[in-house]
Amino acid sequence: MKMHKRHLKLKDYSVSGDSFELFYDPAREMLYTQPKPSDSELSNYYSKTNYISHTDQRKSLFDLLYHAARSVSVRRKLRLLKPHQSKQSLLLDVGAGTGFFLRAAKKRGWTVTGIEPNPTARNLANLKHPNSVLDSSALHTLPEKSFDVITLWHVLEHLPNLEDDIIKLQKLLKPNGRIVVAVPNYNSFDALYFKGFWAAYDVPRHLWHFSQQSISILFSKVQMKLDATHPLVMDSFYVSFLSNKLKTGSLRILNSLWVGFLSNIKALRSGEYSSLIYVIKNKD
Repeated sequence: MKMHKRHLKLKDYSVSGDSFELFYDPAREMLYTQPKPSDSELSNYYSKTNYISHTDQRKSLFDLLYHAARSVSVRRKLRLLKPHQSKQSLLLDVGAGTGFFLRAAKKRGWTVTGIEPNPTARNLANLKHPNSVLDSSALHTLPEKSFDVITLWHVLEHLPNLEDDIIKLQKLLKPNGRIVVAVPNYNSFDALYFKGFWAAYDVPRHLWHFSQQSISILFSKVQMKLDATHPLVMDSFYVSFLSNKLKTGSLRILNSLWVGFLSNIKALRSGEYSSLIYVIKNKD
């Protein structure tokens, strides 16, 4: 058995200031956060009242950047889902946040259900979609083989019990259905440039850190196959702004734009974009 080597030492810049380490798992070709908080401890690391995906506020420049990027991203995500949509298509969005994506999907004709563990975000989402966004315990009670598409937009890295949760999600999917995930890529140029200040590490809220190979390995364990991969080119810019803020206390706008641009240019050849969308097909 190959040893798990320490990859990087870094800290939680957003909430606690606690120190963490990333270790490399060669069997799954991914990184994981250590020490891993217990389920009861983990909620404390989301305690910041303005955690970006749990609020609809637009008070700061970061908020405005996030919401602008999200609006562009949601339109593209819905275009990617269009080939898998029929008249009665059911969509489950895990980690629905405040329901922004669900609202857009419903307008495009999807029948939508959301899962959101954070009560504040879930209440905001249910104002948009009454009784449609459920607590994470609903993953155990939803009927199996009921959804055409299950989406996890920057959520897979948060799941405490990664492989068990993938098994649950596969069971909820119809035969030939798709799971669609978006996750950061620690092999991207912006990750290598910022190292421990790369905002997409976001420890310990991000428990897992994926390579392209790790996604195929994880889902092959439930007999699912990678169907397509798509870049999220805006993420390199947004993450570079956040990373420079962590590193220097300043947005360093020109540097952030340059790093984001370089990351996308280098990814044209390598395929290693800052974040990637993976479309994973269920078994027949």
